[in-house]
Amino acid sequence: MEGASHPERAAQFRYINRCVKVFQRAGQPVIAVDAKKKALVGQLTKRGRDYQPKGQPERVKTHDFPDKQLGQICPYGVYDPTHNRGWVSVGVDHDTAQFAVASIRRWWWHRGQVAYPQAHALLITADGGGSNASRNRLWKVELQQLADEIGVAIYVRHFPPGTSKCNGPQ
Repeated sequence: MEGASHPERAAQFRYINRCVKVFQRAGQPVIAVDAKKKALVGQLTKRGRDYQPKGQPERVKTHDFPDKQLGQICPYGVYDPTHNRGWVSVGVDHDTAQFAVASIRRWWWHRGQVAYPQAHALLITADGGGSNASRNRLWKVELQQLADEIGVAIYVRHFPPGTSKCNGPQ
């Protein structure tokens, strides 16, 4: 309903896909990153189905009101499509550029360097908003510090605007 998409939108996706394939063929790491929706913490009602033994229901609160003691969490995901493996860091404050890059850093030291010991470059795909926005100067500064720390060149490809938006119920 926002209007027509950019005429080169499909070409942008094809370009990113070609970049991913080049990195994968060269044995270099590719990751997709994204902050997920903030979530409340606690014994809250959950949609879906969790099966419990008969007569032993899980005890939860009737309403999902925020608990000031527990607060909320901010998950940030790192996905390695080559190995089909994910990594999630959970923050308790805000989705910031520092938190986003710290999540990538943890992935690198725990999974990335192990899976890609000969890596000299890392390709990151990301949407264009939030902590990893294409215009977020702090995101770029933090990524440069990470590249210097791990000794690997970092390349970023941002998806076109609106790529990660969901049109249906969550």
